[in-house]
Amino acid sequence: MRHVLSALVQNVPGVLAHIAGMLASRGYNIESLAVGETEHPNLSRMTFVVVGDDRVLEQVRKQLEKIVTVVRVDDISSQDYVERDLMLLKVHATARGTRSEIRELVEIFRGKIVDVGEEELMIEISGRESKLEAFIERMRPYGILELVRTGRIAMVRGRGLRRKDDAADSPPRYDGFARRGA
Repeated sequence: MRHVLSALVQNVPGVLAHIAGMLASRGYNIESLAVGETEHPNLSRMTFVVVGDDRVLEQVRKQLEKIVTVVRVDDISSQDYVERDLMLLKVHATARGTRSEIRELVEIFRGKIVDVGEEELMIEISGRESKLEAFIERMRPYGILELVRTGRIAMVRGRGLRRKDDAADSPPRYDGFARRGA
């Protein structure tokens, strides 16, 4: 089973390396990982996708919660959420007919052509993993020259992860050691 975990962490050097090292040393495979600042400059959000049963999920959660710089860990895949990937794809496109076919497909998939070269087009597309996979398959006959994808990002719909004691304009409370809104 695929699980999407969201970890709110202190935005300090070494957090990513510490977390990745801890998970790797215990034999957990991260299928996808994305990290970025949040609405609070001192906090970052890490979104992990891990595969395993509920026991594996619980172990990963417990291990993450032991790390001092981790403020909170949530299994968002157990809630109503939205997830997205971002992809840049460079495809071979020399003939006029080929370019217009590719342009049509980009439009259908709601992507954007972000760079035009003499013999290639660079396309940006975002969406669910299945959408990106379908687009890749449509582009294969044209000749994919290069492809890069972000890790998955996800957010719970509605107020989701907010706790009733969290003020709308302030980050979860922590003193640098106490975690998870304590």
